[in-house]
Amino acid sequence: MAHINLLPWREEQRQEQTRQFATITILSLVLTGAVIFMVHVMINNQIDHQKYRNKMLQDEIATLDASLKQIDALEDTKEQLLARMDIIQSLQQKRPQIVHLFDDFVRTVPEGIFLTKIEQQAEQLTIQGVAESNGRVSAYMRNIDASDWMSTPKLKVIETKKGTLRSSNFTLITSQTLPDDKKEKSTGDDS
Repeated sequence: MAHINLLPWREEQRQEQTRQFATITILSLVLTGAVIFMVHVMINNQIDHQKYRNKMLQDEIATLDASLKQIDALEDTKEQLLARMDIIQSLQQKRPQIVHLFDDFVRTVPEGIFLTKIEQQAEQLTIQGVAESNGRVSAYMRNIDASDWMSTPKLKVIETKKGTLRSSNFTLITSQTLPDDKKEKSTGDDS
């Protein structure tokens, strides 16, 4: 039998396999490193893009917040102007009322009564005067109750003074009303 030495062939095959393994391992590591690097670059790009979008949104939100503050300020100004307009309108409507009220004073005061003082606070009128008798004060209160511009008279004080002429000092309180208010109150009370 012939002796053939196969050891160098096997040795060369092992060295070739080792070189291939090393080459494949190095290529795998390089490829893995390249993939990791690409993933890292992609993620950083996405993060930068998202940061840019967030900054844009924050800028827009700041702009809208400033606009909302301006709108709130305009709404406050609008409410103030509407309140002023309401006050002016109510004053315009009440302007002729004082004329009617003084005219009503002349019509409601019966003979024998002299008014000495009239005060008004909001819708309440305080009337002070001198009457020849208590009956005249009662007649005056009935006239006020029948009036279109005054209602609900209440006698606060009546003092009878004796002297050469018998007279009574009186104070009564009444409310200023509008003719329409009195009609609404009477129809509201009937129902």
